[in-house]
Amino acid sequence: MLRNTIRYTVMADCTTEQALDGLTEEFRLLSENDSIETSFLIFEHSFANFDNYLDIVHLAESVAASKSWKGIFQVAGFHPEYCFEGEDADDPANFTNRSMYPMFHILRERSITAAVEHFPNTDTIPERNIEYAQGKGLKYMELLRASCFAS
Repeated sequence: MLRNTIRYTVMADCTTEQALDGLTEEFRLLSENDSIETSFLIFEHSFANFDNYLDIVHLAESVAASKSWKGIFQVAGFHPEYCFEGEDADDPANFTNRSMYPMFHILRERSITAAVEHFPNTDTIPERNIEYAQGKGLKYMELLRASCFAS
């Protein structure tokens, strides 16, 4: 059954301040509309540099942890050049957090809690995803990502 509970917002050519304003607006919208389960804030032409993007993710996490949104939302960051700290850039595991564009995934904490209660071993999902990506190898993961751009 298609529930239409995911919201996608594209922000082109925005500054850090505009991105954080957009994030705050998404928090407000989600707070007022329970029919939207989760939201993606996509930065189509902004934040190409991964290290700079990580700074913005930390700011976004601070906004989510502020007294207004604490315990309500979490922010997960995804980026085309995502690289786990201390890992080689060519490790296929990085593709578990790579995306087509820099983005924030806004999750409701109550949804995370419900998932943990209803699905076994949710804490092993990241590890299983990494093992899958590494098992498939770098070329496979690169081709999979490239296929998303094919028309």
